[in-house]
Amino acid sequence: MEHVETFEKAIEDVDGGSSTSESEYQHALEVVWDDDNAKRRKSSLISSDNPKKAQEVAKKGGSTSCFVHQLLESQRKSRKGQPSLSHNEDRNLDKASDLTNQAIHSRLLTKRQLSEMAIGVRELSKKLGSIRLKLRVKTIFLLTKAHDSDLIGLTRNIAEWLLSKDRDTQYTVYVEDTLRDNSKFDAQGLISQDPSHEGRLKYWNNELCRKQPHLFDFAVTLGGDGTLLYASWLFQRIVPPVLSFALGSLGFLTKFDYADHQETLSAAFKDGITVSLRLRFEATIMRTQTAEQDKKRDLVEELIGDEAENNLTHRPDGSYTILNDIVVDRGPNPTMSSTELFMDEKHMTSILADGICVATPTGSTAYNLAAGGSLCHPDNPVILVTAICAHTLSFRPVILPDTCVLRVGVPYDARTSSWASFDGRERVELRRGDYVTVSASRYPFANVMPREGGRGGKGEGGGGEDWVASISRTLNWNNRQRQRAFKEWER
Repeated sequence: MEHVETFEKAIEDVDGGSSTSESEYQHALEVVWDDDNAKRRKSSLISSDNPKKAQEVAKKGGSTSCFVHQLLESQRKSRKGQPSLSHNEDRNLDKASDLTNQAIHSRLLTKRQLSEMAIGVRELSKKLGSIRLKLRVKTIFLLTKAHDSDLIGLTRNIAEWLLSKDRDTQYTVYVEDTLRDNSKFDAQGLISQDPSHEGRLKYWNNELCRKQPHLFDFAVTLGGDGTLLYASWLFQRIVPPVLSFALGSLGFLTKFDYADHQETLSAAFKDGITVSLRLRFEATIMRTQTAEQDKKRDLVEELIGDEAENNLTHRPDGSYTILNDIVVDRGPNPTMSSTELFMDEKHMTSILADGICVATPTGSTAYNLAAGGSLCHPDNPVILVTAICAHTLSFRPVILPDTCVLRVGVPYDARTSSWASFDGRERVELRRGDYVTVSASRYPFANVMPREGGRGGKGEGGGGEDWVASISRTLNWNNRQRQRAFKEWER
């Protein structure tokens, strides 16, 4: 039975531990962790491309005001009564703790830490799916397709409604800075209607989203799934709860009808919201370091072997948090790509194909589906790996746990380089010897779900009916004319 909780009550419930049956079940288990499996490559343990800058950020301190990540932090603290970390893990975590949450990458975590992080997100997601959270929303982030004149007009309508004095709360509304001088949006016209709008109508840009994501209490998008993916791209770490109005083509992720936007937003702010935490990936590009020219190098040996203390084979060159997929393909090269796939510290296989798609459950209906991968319910804690036009008949899509770290690299003897894209953005060339690490992100995507009667009927918290309705509606999944019954003949 659904019930409503304030944000503070939800934190108390997380800190208070599990139910009696869950507690008994946990005490009936003894988990033993192998210290030998706490290994991470020295190259991967470089925590920041600019360590000095990261330390400066750390000195500022302060915790996030995003409710999801406050709950995640409370969830982590509530697990302190479980078996303690090994000496090596404790030492690595101490080093990582010198940085803020914004600077800690999931690739820095040991196998145990990555597992505990994933389990914590799953437990919290399960709890959030059965309650409604009432938030104190004051600052609202609006995102739309800035090149679509029709959507700009609809965005203006929502901004005008939110800024109205008729609202119980005087909201501050942020819109994209490109709308400042847009004649269709007519910001000056909004301000002239009421002088108080001038101080409450503000503008965001990419830098503001990256540096001050905690500034926003709530996000509203107008568009399709691509607009929602752009919201995920803007908020690479902390993500405010995102409510999406369906104004695009398919709409796997956009759950609300714009025609009811006033009722929808009023109910969300007054009665609370139900949140679905979507798994995101963290992908880090690792560049090969120059070595002795006459020394023949082997990527497999480098990634599964031990590095010398003062001879790191690779260095990080940028990290991205993605909601759909990471694709490593041949790019503009006319020939197929050659890549090596690793899981944790083991070499899985060599791949000759047009490319490889590593998708989240949310991204299972995107490129993964087109490449022949499996459909996957978004609540599943998995990583989907699918080859793109593999040059073999035996490469089948595989589904891996979200507690592993994948690496996709270009061998030193490859004929051509490969190209990596992240949620269809930021196309990056991977030269010989470079690779990409993929692991579950510490920052899930908080998607606001309809309580009932949404585009697909019931919300996903009610057994996944909404997801099934989405793939049936948009993809005509298993849609076939029903077989006629036999008509019995009479003797």
